[in-house]
Amino acid sequence: MNVIIETERLLLRTFTMDDGELVYKLNLDPEVIRYTGDPIKDVEHAKQVLEQTILPQYALYNHGRWAVHTKPDLEFIGWCGLKTRPERNEVDLGYRFLKSSWGKGYATEAAFASLKYGFEKLGLEMITGRAMPQNIASIRVLEKCGMQYSREEIVDDHPAKTYEAFNPLIHK
Repeated sequence: MNVIIETERLLLRTFTMDDGELVYKLNLDPEVIRYTGDPIKDVEHAKQVLEQTILPQYALYNHGRWAVHTKPDLEFIGWCGLKTRPERNEVDLGYRFLKSSWGKGYATEAAFASLKYGFEKLGLEMITGRAMPQNIASIRVLEKCGMQYSREEIVDDHPAKTYEAFNPLIHK
């Protein structure tokens, strides 16, 4: 297990090609993907997403979406992390968790740790976070992490509330 971030209750690690089943099961619940617009069809499709979208980010940018596990049982509860979007000239904070882990503060804990990693370890100047306007829980996570509302816009054909966080080590 290649752990990138450890928090009080969580471990965030790089995904591997062996994680297709975990990604597929996470995306099976219609409530989990209600605001994401990107369903996973089957385990093979999940492996394709890992191979083409998630894993290359690690090599290209030294960050990405990381598998999130609870300590000490190492139960997989979702993913969180940073994604470079060159077409938008930004680094995006994202997260998705199993419904059984909602309401426990895991998303906020993992998102805050990912922001900290991006600023302290990677020296990023700014990180963007987005949620569909109806996704109040996700918006709340962004706000709890200290991200500031910037604008509403259409991103990937979906309406989005955009939030930004600036590196406090650079912007004092």
